Amino acid sequence: MKLLAGNSNRELSKSIAAYLDIELTKAEMKRFADQEVWVEINENVRGEDVFVIQSTSYPVNDNLMELLISIDALRRASAKRITAVIPYFGYARQDRKPGPRTPISAKLVANLITEAGADRVLTMDLHAGQIQGFFDIPTDNLFAAPILVDDIKDRQKKGQKVMIVSPDVGGVVRARAHAKRLNNCPLAIIDKRREKAGVSEVMNVIGDVKGYHCILVDDIVDSAGTLCNAASALLKNGAEGVSAYVAHGVLSGSAVKRVNDSELESLVITDTIGASDEQKNSSKIRQVSVARLLAQAIRRIHSEESVSVLFD
Repeated sequence: MKLLAGNSNRELSKSIAAYLDIELTKAEMKRFADQEVWVEINENVRGEDVFVIQSTSYPVNDNLMELLISIDALRRASAKRITAVIPYFGYARQDRKPGPRTPISAKLVANLITEAGADRVLTMDLHAGQIQGFFDIPTDNLFAAPILVDDIKDRQKKGQKVMIVSPDVGGVVRARAHAKRLNNCPLAIIDKRREKAGVSEVMNVIGDVKGYHCILVDDIVDSAGTLCNAASALLKNGAEGVSAYVAHGVLSGSAVKRVNDSELESLVITDTIGASDEQKNSSKIRQVSVARLLAQAIRRIHSEESVSVLFD
């Protein structure tokens, strides 16, 4: 087995390699003066089972091209099998046509990865489960829920009543899954509505949150506006406190400052996307690692064992 790490999240790649007790494959990934991507594999990979670890996070297009070119380099170097390990799959939010003359970019990216030469994809918490069907190659979609739920249990104070909250109607299935893992704890939903353009969203809470510590769960936090507004709405409705657990911490623009200034007690994200210095210095944002989960999946794929046991 060989592990090839892209530049998007070197720390996660090193952690995965440490769990598997193997060295990362020697390779050079550079840019020409015009930022054109150049990749050279500095080890023999002929006949090897190679896993390319690369999140397509910011800068999304650069990291995506690096992934595609790395796969192409491995294919031309006669690797036996190439698995694209994509902890965070960018473009996943463009999974359907929300209006006329708009693209389905998630499908396009799936085609690019397949045509580049990937034989398999391993990813985590896809924004929409149907994206698995966009690939014409085997695709495993792991969930960070077991890791996040364990952290919730470890941090739960004695006698504290916990309620899982979905920040929108579309995330109810995800929220219900978390609630089930927490001994079927209560569930609430935020119904957000915008009466007209330019008017701030109205947050309606569906469920009685009074006296509960509310935990918002989602797959992606980008601007963090919805989470912060939802926290305020929950507190106004009698919640004792509000935390948030999210799989992918995109946190673009002034998101970190928005979280720091919000009424959220904490925001817990995984390390599918590398943390910026601003995130590391935040007293409210904390990362939990999915390296062990991804390492177990990689080992099982390499050994032709079942990956489904990792969903429990």
